[in-house]
Amino acid sequence: MTQILSAAPIKKKITKELKSDCKFLKENGIHPYLKVILVGNNPASLVYTASKKKYCERIGAKCDIIALDEQIELIKFLTIIDEINHDNDVHGCIIQLPLPKHLLHLDVGKLVIQEKDVDGFHPENLYSVLSNQNIETHFVSCTPKGIITLLRESQIEIANKRVAIIGRSMIVGKPLACLFTNHNATVTLCHSKTQNIREITKECDIIVSAVGIAHLVDETFISNKKNQVVVDVGMNTNANGELCGDVNFEKIKDLVSAITPVPGGVGPMTIISLAQNLLQASKNRLSL
Repeated sequence: MTQILSAAPIKKKITKELKSDCKFLKENGIHPYLKVILVGNNPASLVYTASKKKYCERIGAKCDIIALDEQIELIKFLTIIDEINHDNDVHGCIIQLPLPKHLLHLDVGKLVIQEKDVDGFHPENLYSVLSNQNIETHFVSCTPKGIITLLRESQIEIANKRVAIIGRSMIVGKPLACLFTNHNATVTLCHSKTQNIREITKECDIIVSAVGIAHLVDETFISNKKNQVVVDVGMNTNANGELCGDVNFEKIKDLVSAITPVPGGVGPMTIISLAQNLLQASKNRLSL
């Protein structure tokens, strides 16, 4: 029978741990505080930022959404980020993507200082993942971190497994490839120029799709052994406007050993990882 890799039981367990950690920090004079910069009124971004705020407050942390006009001037935008970088009361800052066109030229990963980059996009944080060093004081990108946590908490072996990742973004694909490698898996990073992609995925133990194409992964990507694990990072809408993933869940759920649902799989794990990074940033302040 296929194992449905739901985030719900893992979220319940980790939330209890985070509440305890947050209580400890507050008792020691540090109230974990996240600021989320939101530019414009992108409907998906509004939902995501509200979810992040709700979860942070649920564990006892503070979270403010800094809502900015879509036409905000570049200088003003950078000034706001600089003020947050220098605010000792704020422990974490994220810039909600996507940004409007006139800000797309910015290297977002370098705007928030490493110590507050709880999204894990800063070059120093990415290098920590690449080198597998200083993980305790640096931050792993939230979605990749959430995927590894989901698999490990679900008792899915990673070491010595073959992994196919579809999608090579800096947000998911590339850092996730490093994380899997750090956990002793052998990784093939696939993308739009990869030839014979189905032959690759059929030979792998774990398949991760993170390309944002609704129902891309169907039964033609899956082996006939029924022993693969499929992780769906996609958050898309189908022709009827309904939320769906990159994976055609109904077509392959009975052909694999384990699969994440959409919604309820990777999405909640991303928010959990953000909260974990925020509390780690707050704990780092204790040692200063």
